[in-house]
Amino acid sequence: MATVKNNNAKSARPRAASPHLPRVGKRPAARRAAAPIDIFDLIGKSQNIEEAAVAMQAMSHPLRIKVLCLLSSGEISVREIVEAVGTTQGNVSQHLAILKASGMVASRSEGKKVLYRIEDPRIVKLIALTREMFCSV
Repeated sequence: MATVKNNNAKSARPRAASPHLPRVGKRPAARRAAAPIDIFDLIGKSQNIEEAAVAMQAMSHPLRIKVLCLLSSGEISVREIVEAVGTTQGNVSQHLAILKASGMVASRSEGKKVLYRIEDPRIVKLIALTREMFCSV
C-alpha cells in the first residue's frame, strides 16, 4: 500500500490502492486483448530476451540502423555502404564488425570486394517495422 503524507498530521497514513489502477502483476483487460504477444510468457524465455537485447544493443547507433536499412534490400559491398551513408570506410567497417559480432549480418568475399548481407530474416522484419514506425509520414 502506498502512503500519503498528511500536511496536518506528523505521521503518514496508509492509503488504499486506486480502483482504477491494476494491481501489481495484473495486466489491464484492454491490453490483454490487444497484445499479440504475452509479455509474461516472454519473461520466462530468457534466451529470447537475451537475443532481443543483443539485437537492440547492436542497433543502438544511427549509422548501424542506416546500414541495416541498406542491407534489408539485399547484399551490398562496403564501398556501396560508405557512399550511401557518407562516412569513412574505417567507420563503416567498425560498425559492420559490431553487427557481424551480434549475428545480424554476414559477409563474403568476391575478389577484392567484401559483400555484406543480413543473416537473420527476422532482422529484415524488424527494419521494416522500424521504418513503418519512425520513417512514415
